[in-house]
Amino acid sequence: MTTRRHVLVLAAALMAGGLPGAGQAAPVAFDPAAFAAAQAEGRPILVQISAPWCPICRAQKPILATVSADPRFKNLAIFTIDFDSQRDLVRRFGAQMQSTLIVYKGAAEVARSVGETQAEWIEQLLEKAL
Repeated sequence: MTTRRHVLVLAAALMAGGLPGAGQAAPVAFDPAAFAAAQAEGRPILVQISAPWCPICRAQKPILATVSADPRFKNLAIFTIDFDSQRDLVRRFGAQMQSTLIVYKGAAEVARSVGETQAEWIEQLLEKAL
């Protein structure tokens, strides 16, 4: 019974976008120190501004999980900001709407998108940070 339960948990984790630490960039809540460190290291960075009630944001999440699992994006740092509860950060990044994706190459913002749900366009957006 325990083995079957482990298999089911593993299958669910893989279907949900992989296991943490399995070569996939995992989104984390925005942290100013971690963001600054990623910028100083010259890492590719995605700032994802979303809201739990937003259907576009829900559509973006599995696309981002799939794209970020690509080995090209193994160094991608993904920071999430809640549109409703973190209004100071939303203003700091100049976002007008939820479903905003902002891409950095180190300290420089290289692209942003609002409301995008086409997988290939999101992938192209992230490639600009490489």
